[in-house]
Amino acid sequence: MSEKRTLSAERRTTDFGSAGARRVLRNKRIPAVIYGKKKNPIHITLDAREFHNKVRFFSETALLKIVVGKTKYECLMKDYQENLMRGEIKHVDFYEVTRGQALRAFVNITLTGNAIGTHEGGVLEQVLYEVEIECLPKDLPDSIHADVSHLGLNDVLHLSEIVFPDKVKVLEELNRTVASVKAIKEEVVEEEEGAAVEVIDEVSDEEDKDKK
Repeated sequence: MSEKRTLSAERRTTDFGSAGARRVLRNKRIPAVIYGKKKNPIHITLDAREFHNKVRFFSETALLKIVVGKTKYECLMKDYQENLMRGEIKHVDFYEVTRGQALRAFVNITLTGNAIGTHEGGVLEQVLYEVEIECLPKDLPDSIHADVSHLGLNDVLHLSEIVFPDKVKVLEELNRTVASVKAIKEEVVEEEEGAAVEVIDEVSDEEDKDKK
């Protein structure tokens, strides 16, 4: 596993609670916990500088390695609490995965390519931003790429048209819309024509009044 996705940690066995968490943070460390399906939570602390340097490489589906002494845990980062005013991470939650056991996760959908329809006056609109999948931890993709280069005006890309990795099972309805190209120029022209008709009608009404 990449060094960018490996974190060193220390076991935390005492000094819990909000006061203890503040003391941990003052020592340039971050309180964290590792959850698992069949295990009690493991409380740890992370080096604050290391976490800040590496967190940009993490995503909800990035498989991480947490090293606590001689023990290594394969985890997903599920959540973290941040003090935006101080630029400080206050707490991190990890979920330990089990090798050989399928897991479910929501994975981001990334659009690739330039839709043909955008060169014909259309605008590409992404409708679905993530999809729920099931696979083994080792097969978990960082994201799913959806090619939109073939989309013309008023074309729609459905989930069924996306190529997923062989060992990934999609848990969503395949007829869901992922992206579409809308011909907004036509909409603008129609609006302008409608406005012109209203103006003409108003002028005609005023002329009729003058004649009277």
